Amino acid sequence: MDFPHCQKCEKGVLLPLSDYGRDGAPITYKAWVCSNPECGFNIRIDNGEISFGRTVGQSHK
Repeated sequence: MDFPHCQKCEKGVLLPLSDYGRDGAPITYKAWVCSNPECGFNIRIDNGEISFGRTVGQSHK
């Protein structure tokens, strides 16, 4: 599978991340993050709004 190249750093590729909603329904491709750790670009959907640039961290759940 080919992933889109990151247009911010032009070194990494954007990797899709999925999640689960409040009712347990899967949310496929909720976020896309750059594979280059030095870049940190991400774009995500939160409550129906698109946001980008926020730090994506590891969940402690």
